[in-house]
Amino acid sequence: MNYAENGLQYHIGLKIGEVGKYVFLTGDPKRCEKIASYLEQPEKRADNREYTTYTGQLNGEIVSVTSTGIGGPSAVIALEELARCKADTFIRIGTCGGMDLKVKGGDLIIASGAVRMEGTSKEYAPVEFPAVADIQIIEALQKAAAGLGMRSHTGVVQCKDSFYGQHEPERMPVGYELGDKWNAWLKCGCLGSEMESAALFVAGSCLRVRIGTVLLALANQERERYGKSNPVVHEMDQAIETAVEAMRRIIDLDRKGDE
Repeated sequence: MNYAENGLQYHIGLKIGEVGKYVFLTGDPKRCEKIASYLEQPEKRADNREYTTYTGQLNGEIVSVTSTGIGGPSAVIALEELARCKADTFIRIGTCGGMDLKVKGGDLIIASGAVRMEGTSKEYAPVEFPAVADIQIIEALQKAAAGLGMRSHTGVVQCKDSFYGQHEPERMPVGYELGDKWNAWLKCGCLGSEMESAALFVAGSCLRVRIGTVLLALANQERERYGKSNPVVHEMDQAIETAVEAMRRIIDLDRKGDE
């Protein structure tokens, strides 16, 4: 079945030519305009459901920003339909809660991989298949963060479908399982907890597109539990600037590869 109507993708409301090869993804539609302000001549191209898209230019290339809403299902719908519009390189700019004690509110986390404790990725690949980010994007984000003087960590993040299952596990009938798994992820060195990257990484592998994630750690409930300082930070500028600089680097690498 063709889900494009008059050439427009059913959910994101876009067609080929309205989206760049390079795309920033973010959960909150209200965040799109701010990210788009880093582009040259940004224009809003679509606004449907949770999906808002701006398209402009960066380093002479057409680049877009699309919101995905909360969670894996809506994020992967955006990824699928953007790929059908010929986009093939994605950086997710998001937020998370810190897990490892070294992660403080205001730090950046560059996800190298993700725990698949969510449902969307299971409809793409068996659970044995890893959710990993594209190595070029990981390296570009690391270099961008270092060059901008941002405090960042690179490693595995945990992804779930239930926000309140994480924050109020004792209230859930399966709280015994949630608590045990949370402690396992901590022992494995998970840096933070979020809701989209696992699904995006697995779907991205299946779609043969490049994708990576940079996250702002809003706070860290584990630091609070251990009586450590726990700053709460909501300002996204550092994550956005890191992602934009990383995308510039990817664009430059692609040009050199075409020479």
